[in-house]
Amino acid sequence: MRSISIEGKSREELGTKSAKLLRREGMVPCVIYGAGENIHFYTDSRNFKDLLYTAEALLCVINIDGKEYKTVVRDSQFHPVSSEVEHVDFFQITDGKPFEANVPINLVGNARGVRNGGKLKATLRKVKVLGTEENMPGVIDLNVENLRIGQTMRVSDINAEGFEVIGDPGRTVVAIKTSRNAVDDTDDSEEAEGEEAAAEESAEA
Repeated sequence: MRSISIEGKSREELGTKSAKLLRREGMVPCVIYGAGENIHFYTDSRNFKDLLYTAEALLCVINIDGKEYKTVVRDSQFHPVSSEVEHVDFFQITDGKPFEANVPINLVGNARGVRNGGKLKATLRKVKVLGTEENMPGVIDLNVENLRIGQTMRVSDINAEGFEVIGDPGRTVVAIKTSRNAVDDTDDSEEAEGEEAAAEESAEA
């Protein structure tokens, strides 16, 4: 898991009024929890450009008044109209101790079913993962190259080496749906081998 660093300052005043004043100044009120007493701070909203708007899960090292905290984002709130970040919750992690993180799924390859006219439907973009800092993935690659029309890949199909995927193992991650333009997607490998063998026998004769 890749890490980035941001700078923060302790919040001396809490509450809605104080939070609104911070947002007007381009700051985002935040909290760190998970290791004893909650730590309230604020940071520049521009710091979240590379942290929240990314295709991978990241470790975030937060420097608050000279002290560093190793964390992961646990929750974030956005303005319903402007979509600007309004609040972020961080979870502090401990070296060597497993923690949970929401990790994006990256579909790799051009599915066979799509090549034959089917439509790919991704129903799960992220999964919750339990692991240590050393084994926590920033993104989970799922190869869909051989996925045919009517087939699905589920959470149980994820290669979770060194970490644990939390949740229903039977939940669908991606499926290939049929369409009007779809062609027959049966396995033709055996037929091709049979035709090749027949051609060889004919040539010998």
